[in-house]
Amino acid sequence: MSNENIVLVETNDKVCVITLNRPDKLNSFSDELTFQLQDALKEASKDSKAHVVIITGAGRGFCAGQDLQSRSISAEAGQRPQLGDSIKRRYNPIIVAIRRMEKPVIAAVNGVAAGAGASLALACDFRVVADNASFIQSFTKVGLIPDSGSTFLLPRLIGFTKALELMFTTDKLEAKEALELGLVNKLVPQDQVMKTALDFAGQLAKGPLKAFGLTKRAVNRAVFWDLEELLEYEASLQEIAGRSDDFQEGVKAFIEKRQPVYSGR
Repeated sequence: MSNENIVLVETNDKVCVITLNRPDKLNSFSDELTFQLQDALKEASKDSKAHVVIITGAGRGFCAGQDLQSRSISAEAGQRPQLGDSIKRRYNPIIVAIRRMEKPVIAAVNGVAAGAGASLALACDFRVVADNASFIQSFTKVGLIPDSGSTFLLPRLIGFTKALELMFTTDKLEAKEALELGLVNKLVPQDQVMKTALDFAGQLAKGPLKAFGLTKRAVNRAVFWDLEELLEYEASLQEIAGRSDDFQEGVKAFIEKRQPVYSGR
């Protein structure tokens, strides 16, 4: 698939639908996908015809996080990548754009949302989720810390205790439990996700956009006022984690499809 169509954007009836379009990779993030998503969010924010934004994924997944095989990370060569800079350039602008956008943003989670893909869903204002979907804090599987706002957003949405459990264990948070925890607004069969999201977006699109934007600004100040500071801090911690032996082992094990053997270094 060419890079030209890995993010699809369509606006109708005041609703802008942004679709991550790497279905063969469960819409996992390549470098180009992150930059194209940044551009799509900037355009949606400026587009006077778009009063509501929906973010979704093509195929059977929402977003599986970072595509580890798409980056120039060579565990065998012992490279120590500068992940902090990468996060600041690629992921943090996406999270900031969603939170700053003075329009309702809906995540239509049609399948797995893992790693930075889970962070993407968490950053949205609302989540319409397939009943067979799941959220996975997969970062520590490869010796990294949760980033893209997950350490900030998840504890605020479901509480510190459960959030830390999910981050440490990397267990799946199934859609039903996510609903019970208050993470999900609407839980529907997979084939009804987009219809439900579009119906919800259509309802919001008829509302007072200016009031919605100001309300979101107030909520950001009340609940998320230090998000951007935390994103910077996450990036600095990820820089340390990315230079660890555990990260090298985690990526190597992932590529070799085996369980990692961590040394704690």
